Amino acid sequence: MNPSDRNKTADDEEHPPTRRIQRLTLHLNPSPSHRDRRVTDVLELLSCASREKLTVSTEHLADFLRGKHREIQERVFEFFLSRPDLQTPVEISQADHRELCMRQLVGMVKEAGIRPFRYVADDPEKYFAIAEAAGSFDMSFGIKMGVQFSLWGGSVLNLGTKKHRDKYYEGIDNLDFPGCFAMTELYHGSNVQGLQTSATFDPLTDEFIIDTPNDGAIKWWIGNAALHGKFATVFAKLILPDHDTSGTSDMGVHAFIVPIRDLNTHQTLPGVEIQDCGHKIGLNGVDNGALRFSSVRIPRDNLLNRFGDVSREGKYTSGLPSINKRFAATLGELVGGRVGLAYSSVGVLKLAATIAIRYSLLRQQFGPPKQPEITILDFQSHQHKLMPILASTYAFHFATLYLVDKYSEMKRSHDEQVAGDVHALSAGLKAYVTSYTAKALSICRESCGGHGYAAVNRFGSLRNDHDIFQTFEGDNTVLLQVVAADLLKQYKEKFEGGTLTVTWNYLRDSMNSYLSQPNPVTARWEGEAHLRDPNFQLDAFRYRTSRLLQTVAVRLRKHYKNLGGFGAWNRCLNHSLTLAESHIETIILTKFIEAVQRCPDPSTRAALKLVCDLYALDRIWKDIGTYRNVDYVAPNKAKAIHKLTENLSFQVRNIARELVDAFDFPDYVTRAPIGMQSTEDAYTLYTQYVGF
Repeated sequence: MNPSDRNKTADDEEHPPTRRIQRLTLHLNPSPSHRDRRVTDVLELLSCASREKLTVSTEHLADFLRGKHREIQERVFEFFLSRPDLQTPVEISQADHRELCMRQLVGMVKEAGIRPFRYVADDPEKYFAIAEAAGSFDMSFGIKMGVQFSLWGGSVLNLGTKKHRDKYYEGIDNLDFPGCFAMTELYHGSNVQGLQTSATFDPLTDEFIIDTPNDGAIKWWIGNAALHGKFATVFAKLILPDHDTSGTSDMGVHAFIVPIRDLNTHQTLPGVEIQDCGHKIGLNGVDNGALRFSSVRIPRDNLLNRFGDVSREGKYTSGLPSINKRFAATLGELVGGRVGLAYSSVGVLKLAATIAIRYSLLRQQFGPPKQPEITILDFQSHQHKLMPILASTYAFHFATLYLVDKYSEMKRSHDEQVAGDVHALSAGLKAYVTSYTAKALSICRESCGGHGYAAVNRFGSLRNDHDIFQTFEGDNTVLLQVVAADLLKQYKEKFEGGTLTVTWNYLRDSMNSYLSQPNPVTARWEGEAHLRDPNFQLDAFRYRTSRLLQTVAVRLRKHYKNLGGFGAWNRCLNHSLTLAESHIETIILTKFIEAVQRCPDPSTRAALKLVCDLYALDRIWKDIGTYRNVDYVAPNKAKAIHKLTENLSFQVRNIARELVDAFDFPDYVTRAPIGMQSTEDAYTLYTQYVGF
């Protein structure tokens, strides 16, 4: 076989006669001898090591990354630079932290004139850019901002109607109406349809009566409730009198605006009991509280009635025919929180990667005999830790930008198909990105040794504050099930002649081409050009997802006969979660490749291509067992993938400083002495901090 043929992609193998000839040629002309292969390996390693370092313009790369809303982020940064009294110190009590976060929010809105609420519905991309900047200073501040504008304010905008916007918009925007989002209960979090809080309509007074029937129904972990909130959007079962039976009818979970504190005195209102949820692992600047309601009466107009309304006579009307349809529509309007968490999690990962990599370029340890010490990022083991994280950070950046763009399209168009796509995509990216970031934070901390353990270098607060991102706005395991269920629904519809949503399009062909027997010729190709071909990389990701989808569908059908729907799903749950993660990784890689292709500057594009290849091949190598089990990758190719992944990590290390500098965090935002842009100042600032 001609060595140059090793770099062909699977598209060259369409014709069976050609494929048979190539297989025969492969047998007649076997691979080089073991001794020759060792020589080839050494030559390729030397070639990689001697390659010239890419020339990367940090300015061009930063311009390509930052998008169109960098100006508003710089306004946030500059305001807090001008107000040292609003910057969060390393050591601060819970009480002081909570008050500081409220002052930060008031300062940004009323002093700096930055009004995030105005962009929640009309320009979500700008809103999320502000949220990322706020969270970069203090994650508690970013989350408190999100509770006020995205959750409390967003519920009024998305679930209410004109009368609610007219009444509450200005007060939410200018912070006269600080509020809460009261969905989670002590006994129920993910299972929202199981909430027990009730809202019973009283036709005699034209009011709803809000009740907490038992301790399990106490609203729990409610941000802004413990101290600052004056209103709460309370999710409760809507109970209406049944005139025919003299009983009642449960119309499902709806949202209601419930005042909880007096607007003037700030005293808790009658029938409302508020307790503090106490000290948490992280985010202690957010005042989470618990709410119990005892016959709290609110006007009928306080029902957020976009998807269902109650007349003066107690008659229920809705344009949606069932409880499940109304529930889906309600939750569908609340996906902005998941979009924001995925986007913000990438911001946290950028900070952690910046600090860890700058320190690794500064810190020197060991070296050849009688030679100067080398930086710890020159050790292969350190590159193995941090370079895949850096590549993932870039991959997630482009994937979440795409998610924000799709979410903005959904808000503009109100298209049902786009909404369905965003619902599943936001669930998957939120789950995948936040889980990865949580693990990466620990790796970044460990890579900085003892100095990473110092609170001033921020890994502790970043890790603790971010940890809950895996739980709120949907537990990650539950959200991955949402993705898996949607994939299986799409799979079923495909075989019934239905259409696929845009993000799922690649599955249209996958059931035909990707599930065919792996080609034994392409399975052996190991040339670098082939392995770095985006067609090979995408094919590998798509093949894995398609095979997982087909096999889990077969298993579900098999177990359904004996276990029923719920039992079959539970039996195949781990399989389904792997399917969801594989699909999300495919989407992430697709968006990264598209970003590389549209980058206008050649040198910047070359750098991004290098990082993208590392992301793709590192993921393939981490799941190489799957590919080997089905002979998608032969042993020689698996070895080549591993070797190339290590070589790419080395090459990315050579431009690592430029790659993190392009994230464009000023030192006063990074705020970690070991992560300063000027390495000469790092140790000086660190020693000054401890008192020297």
